[in-house]
Amino acid sequence: MDMINLKVNGIAVSVPKGSTVLDAARAVGVEIPTLCFMKEKNEIGACRICVVEVNEGRGFRIVTACVYPVTEGMEVITNSEKVNKARKTTLELILSTHEKKCLSCVRSTNCELQKLCRDYGVDENAFGGFKPEYELDTSTPHLVRDNNKCVLCRRCVAVCNEQYVGVIGANDRGIDTNIGSPFNMTLDQVPCISCGQCTAVCPTGALTEKDDTDKVWAALADPTKTVVIQAAPSIRVTLGECFGMPVGTNVEGKMVAAARRLGFDKVFDTDFAADLTIVEEANELVERIKNGGTLPMITSCSPGWVKFCEYYYPDMLNHLSSCKSPQQMAGAVIKTYWANKAGVDAKDIVSVSVMPCTAKKFEIGRDDQSASGYADVDIALTTREFARMIERSGINFNMLPDEEFDSPLGEDTGAAVIFGATGGVMEAALRTANDWLTGKDNTEIEFEAVRGTRGLKEATVNIAGSDIVVAVASGAAAAKYVMDQMKAGNPKGWTFVEIMGCPGGCVNGGGQPIQPQSVRDTVDLKAVRAQALYKQDASMAIRKSHESPVVKALYSEWYTDGFGGHKAHHDLHTTYTARDKYKF
Repeated sequence: MDMINLKVNGIAVSVPKGSTVLDAARAVGVEIPTLCFMKEKNEIGACRICVVEVNEGRGFRIVTACVYPVTEGMEVITNSEKVNKARKTTLELILSTHEKKCLSCVRSTNCELQKLCRDYGVDENAFGGFKPEYELDTSTPHLVRDNNKCVLCRRCVAVCNEQYVGVIGANDRGIDTNIGSPFNMTLDQVPCISCGQCTAVCPTGALTEKDDTDKVWAALADPTKTVVIQAAPSIRVTLGECFGMPVGTNVEGKMVAAARRLGFDKVFDTDFAADLTIVEEANELVERIKNGGTLPMITSCSPGWVKFCEYYYPDMLNHLSSCKSPQQMAGAVIKTYWANKAGVDAKDIVSVSVMPCTAKKFEIGRDDQSASGYADVDIALTTREFARMIERSGINFNMLPDEEFDSPLGEDTGAAVIFGATGGVMEAALRTANDWLTGKDNTEIEFEAVRGTRGLKEATVNIAGSDIVVAVASGAAAAKYVMDQMKAGNPKGWTFVEIMGCPGGCVNGGGQPIQPQSVRDTVDLKAVRAQALYKQDASMAIRKSHESPVVKALYSEWYTDGFGGHKAHHDLHTTYTARDKYKF
């Protein structure tokens, strides 16, 4: 590999040819500030915050570090008076059109713009003049778009394009430039899949999830309501980040303790429903294979992916499993089976979920999601919203003891835990399918071929003497590839496909903790978080969904006509609908 030798702030460093000044600075432990930059996604040098001085033998001059390539013998100064003045002026110009309501902004203290302004001691009123004003877009159940706080960094545009959806971009020119949908349509008029990846990368409060915490506070204050909460598999390895813990810290016990201290009557684990999903999905797959049903069958756990299919491949909805997602299955079981056991009327239960995904806010309002006659789930919170509730209550999260979920809907298996990582649903299904089809309790249960954070993984798995070809896709762009392959006649012979709407799966969902872009550029968040889930799985006594004591009890006491039976189908399965892409 060709190496380039240069100096950054007087420190000698060698970096591969083709590296940028930003890369070289990071190699010596210097973090040059950025606003628009996202490694390999949005390298456009637009915000001008990353300016530095470089000398390539012709004297020092200002360049943008994120896109400027290093050269042999280059000298770089990242913190000169000239550089600092340039950054400060740029920040003050950005603030001249920025809505500076920091005290009431959900991103206050976790805003990249706010931190930069504090670091550089800006005068927020240095520049006056025309300030454009925009109406909030609150048209969707999952998101609030506030262009008054937008800094035109285009990160959201980059990830939306990466997701293939591309429903937002730059409109107009000059002072009137704004980020929006074509023809200034609202987000509910375009084929947004609600994945929320834009909210995870926005450096300010311009894009945020729609906050539903007030609904939860109201329910908790209502003595006539039984308020229960469930937490998705991935939340236990991400929630701690909101309280300063290292990425990948498993805080399952503290999460449960916090929910109890918030006043929830019962704290359940969505994992039990992940196990339930596997046995229903596996049964459905076997039935399709035996009876000539539509193959390959595709998972339906991810509401972002389901919505993507409804918009972009409506003629192929018959490939989707009819199983509800674990969130919705848990809600259905809570308001039927558990309500019956606890002697509580379903109408008096407020079912709350903590999810990694903004699309879950959309999912709870879908048709055919009310097994009890009432909504399976009433309120879906993101990881971030749940953390804000904990903070507001004065709960010292880091000091909490570890507590266990409430029984019986708090018992799970290792197969359920790994649902939060791309490939986890597939591996869980293969563990069960291997036992069912061989009639044995197999001890080799780790299917490494479907693990990892790549957008697309393919594998041939031998089960009971037969080769089964499977695929795992995460992110809508990978989903598009899979669907196009199927339109071409499924030349690779897939039988079963797992698709997640977010790259890396739920551990990288749009509702997960905000990390500054400098961290996102240098730490593989989805890999570290996923590894924590696999570590928990490896430590568990029960690692197969069909061996879950909750699943066994459910089919013994409630779904007595068996997997895929009439009652289970009524409660745990759903339907899909073709959607028009644009609503003029």
